Amino acid sequence: MINIKKFVKNAIIEDNGRGDLFFDVAPKGRFTARAISKSDGIVAGIQYAKVLARTEKFDCKFLKRDGEEIKAGEVIAELEGKASVLLSSERTFLNMLQHASGIATEANKYAKLLEGYDVVLLDTRKTRPQLRDFEKYASRVGGSINHRLGLDDCLMLKDTHLRTIKDLKGFIKKARKRISWVTKIEIECETFSQVEEAMEAGADIIMCDNMTPEQIKDVVKYRDEKYPHILLEASGNINLDTIQTYAKTGVDAISSGSIIHQATWLDFSMKFD
Repeated sequence: MINIKKFVKNAIIEDNGRGDLFFDVAPKGRFTARAISKSDGIVAGIQYAKVLARTEKFDCKFLKRDGEEIKAGEVIAELEGKASVLLSSERTFLNMLQHASGIATEANKYAKLLEGYDVVLLDTRKTRPQLRDFEKYASRVGGSINHRLGLDDCLMLKDTHLRTIKDLKGFIKKARKRISWVTKIEIECETFSQVEEAMEAGADIIMCDNMTPEQIKDVVKYRDEKYPHILLEASGNINLDTIQTYAKTGVDAISSGSIIHQATWLDFSMKFD
């Protein structure tokens, strides 16, 4: 909650600048308003919007919860407070809901396609700077599970890392002595020979990057026969049209950056009564 409070406070400061010029001339008294959806989708951002309401001291009753479906024309929340406060908070309040709901809606599309498959849906670190916690929260609301939140979550060796390593097995042996005992090591592989080397070197997770479903099936078979403890992740240009094909390969997880970076904001508005 500390991070949310800081995020909300900074968002308010960003929009208000040296102060809302309407504030000192706003009509007195209390007013009521409604936040209304103009789009269909999955609502998210409520956890942040509630903190905004408490911070700016206006009443806000949400009629929806994070993760629920919303239809165009439905009321998301009822607000009450001073005109100056409601209007100075309006854009930040709506931006949070629209942005988060867009990501949650996109994640939900992927999650629904994986229903019935024994595979986990993951997002990625392809997030906007300073917005990772917020965007990954929205992704979770939509039905995905977070991959790494940062470089300190898991030691992942991507193709760029591997170009600096001459002895992979020796490197992993050294890394095991430096990182936390419970931290996993994931290695990105683009070919079957790389998979063989990474598994033999001691990887905990293999990312099958930009492989075809047929190639991944071979990797799954090899893993099942020789290294059943290793987890497999499929990644790389996986979209709504192809995700079920990858789910049928037998991998443990599928990651997609599109959940976040291709999401389109939903359209919400605030109307005063």
